[in-house]
Amino acid sequence: MNARNLPLEDLGSGSLIPVLTRDGQAHYLSTVFPPDQADDLFQTLIESVLWQPDQVMMFGKLVTTRRKVAWIGDPDCSYTYSGIERQPQAWTPALLLIKAKAEALSGCQFNSCLANLYHSGDEGMGWHSDNEKELDSNMPIASFSLGGRRKLAFRHRDDQETVALFLEHGSLLIMRSPIQEHWRHSLLKTKTLVAPRINLTFRKIR
Repeated sequence: MNARNLPLEDLGSGSLIPVLTRDGQAHYLSTVFPPDQADDLFQTLIESVLWQPDQVMMFGKLVTTRRKVAWIGDPDCSYTYSGIERQPQAWTPALLLIKAKAEALSGCQFNSCLANLYHSGDEGMGWHSDNEKELDSNMPIASFSLGGRRKLAFRHRDDQETVALFLEHGSLLIMRSPIQEHWRHSLLKTKTLVAPRINLTFRKIR
């Protein structure tokens, strides 16, 4: 199995850095919002978003995770994730500000956002692809990170090549088609003491 970690010195704040360049594309920008503004956005989202424990279907059973989630979007953007249908919360000013940045940097318009709140390094996300039937598969997904620095890994479905990078406070990762068909990704758990993290994944629902 091929594996590589992207060197941190290559992940500058001034431009989008290529992470994946075959079978889809992923680009990373380490600083979209400066630390002080990112701090303010994190605290605002903690207080203004209606966070709920995530519920997923596993082996036919409904399991409640420690991670909390929120589904935000335009009024007609219902979303089925892990067998559970979710109705969207309304956009807040902070979310609209971040969405505008995502749209400007990706060149695409989004109508929804899946938000995840990870309280510690013990909480992560297993290997998966963002390929739910409601998503427009031709549109990118823009993923903002706020809070604790966490490691994300990609793994190719065929040859199992893995690529990993750290997602910084105030950073953006853009994943473009057909990446979800060929790669899975995972937010890796860690025993290292790490601050809570909010992840905002902006999407286009058909």
